Amino acid sequence: METLKGFIIILMTSVLVNNYVLSRFLGICPFLGVSKKLNQATGMGAAVIFVMLMATAATWPIQTYLLDRFEIGYLRTIVFILVIAALVQLVEIVLKKYLPALHASLGIYLPLITTNCAVLGVTINNINDGYNFAESMVNSLGAGLGFLLAMVLFAGVRSRLESANPPKSFEGLPITLVSAAIVALSFFGFAGLVEGLFA
Repeated sequence: METLKGFIIILMTSVLVNNYVLSRFLGICPFLGVSKKLNQATGMGAAVIFVMLMATAATWPIQTYLLDRFEIGYLRTIVFILVIAALVQLVEIVLKKYLPALHASLGIYLPLITTNCAVLGVTINNINDGYNFAESMVNSLGAGLGFLLAMVLFAGVRSRLESANPPKSFEGLPITLVSAAIVALSFFGFAGLVEGLFA
């Protein structure tokens, strides 16, 4: 029961309290670039969830059984980037073959998952936070779900911005950044939520 409670705390914390996009400001490029349409935002969020889970499943054992064992932990960033790049290529091949419409709509942003610092950040934070393999997978799932949540919420905000009439100096990117800041501020309301629920 305690293990389940721990998993729920990790999951809720990574989705709401420590959201990688809105609280840690990682993964901003796809957040701003692919959130214009809901279907693109959802597809990108699902792809990021998959890549985060697969990257964690691959990098945690590499860190634990290879890098730590041979005391070459200083190679972590390079090794993790190579693993993530290979996984993104796999996702791109699968999407191109089975979901060509989604592959076309994601365009250049799909290969950018390779350099999405949220994916690299979650794999490194899993190690730095001392999570075991199961906790790392739950944290990665939560981080991916948090990324998806941020993408879907911001896609809704941006759809409303299209019909808005902002001042001339705020048109385009400035109003988008102001809106992103307001969405990020709203997530600060979740601070203390997990501690309050499980106190």
